[in-house]
Amino acid sequence: MDSEEGTQQPQLVLAHKLFLLTHPDVNDLDKVRLREEVLEAVVSNDMVPLYETLVSNGVLSLDQKVLDSMRSKNCDELKKLDEKIADAEENLGESEVREAHLAKSLFYIRIGDKEKALEQLKVTESKTVAVGQKMDLVFYTLQMGLFDLDFDLISKSIDKAKKLFEEGGDWERKNRLKVYEGLFCMSTRNFKKAADLFLDSISTFTTYELFPYDTFIFYTVLTSIITLDRVSLKQKVVDAPEILTVIGKIPYLSEFMNSLYECQYKSFFSAFAGLTEHIKLDRYLQPHFRYYMREVRTVVYSQFLESYKSVTIEAMAKAFGVSEDFIDLELSRFIAAGKLHCKIDKVAGVLETNRPDAKNALYQATIKQGDFLLNRIQKLSRVIDL
Repeated sequence: MDSEEGTQQPQLVLAHKLFLLTHPDVNDLDKVRLREEVLEAVVSNDMVPLYETLVSNGVLSLDQKVLDSMRSKNCDELKKLDEKIADAEENLGESEVREAHLAKSLFYIRIGDKEKALEQLKVTESKTVAVGQKMDLVFYTLQMGLFDLDFDLISKSIDKAKKLFEEGGDWERKNRLKVYEGLFCMSTRNFKKAADLFLDSISTFTTYELFPYDTFIFYTVLTSIITLDRVSLKQKVVDAPEILTVIGKIPYLSEFMNSLYECQYKSFFSAFAGLTEHIKLDRYLQPHFRYYMREVRTVVYSQFLESYKSVTIEAMAKAFGVSEDFIDLELSRFIAAGKLHCKIDKVAGVLETNRPDAKNALYQATIKQGDFLLNRIQKLSRVIDL
């Protein structure tokens, strides 16, 4: 999934390589290549803190000469940056002072010193007046948070950015923030909000520092399929021209989306099997791999059963291109978990759907909440009596 437009932030490229380097499904030959690329990126950017961490974790071997060389370069560069700051404060204007502090912030970001980078960004922010420039500093913070998936830092930075937008800010940066927030939501398993934010950003996407446009479409389709109803999926995804121009470049994705919408379940399962490798090897989606697999199967089984009051297990197994035993085991798990509203008549080999009545469900929920409230009141009354 590559894109010619824009350039991905080098630290995020490195973060993905580090993820693959420790992934059990990546073969040893690829890991040898990845280790060389990681070492080259670390040394070329004089990333002393990261190098020391990778050595202590056994990912890289210690080369004291290389480490000393990087430390020496960092000391020299830091000295020059401090001299520029001092010169700007004595002889130049406020904008030059800010630029000098920003250069120091970017230096700490480049070498991977997160704590010092955050401190220096705060200093730079204190020298910044324009809302747009303050927003750019927040984007730098978000990129650092995404490097090591520091969700607390990402969440706070997104909240900070939204407050800044209340003061002003241009649409280009607002649209970029939507993609950052969408990626955060997807990484924290809030697929519904992620899909909404990604779909809002399809026609205005400029966030190439995070990932190429192909990858953005990949995320958009995956999150939409498990959160949108059929009508919305058709309008916003299946027929979206921005998606149609790119989706063919991503293996299995077009077949995955279209076979679901067109109810070609055998083709869907085939494409789904191919897509699982992409999901497993994605650092944002991999932690949610099993959850996503369950949600997709819930969507497709529910869609199939929606058309029937009852259907034989044999017919369903044939439609999906799998064995009857597989379907029986799969559905029994989803029914037990409350994901599917049907029951299995094992003797007759039939599935009978029992779709819940919306009013009845609301009534049951009200009773349940009422019982919970009464229990809380009783406990409270005991405390008051004491």
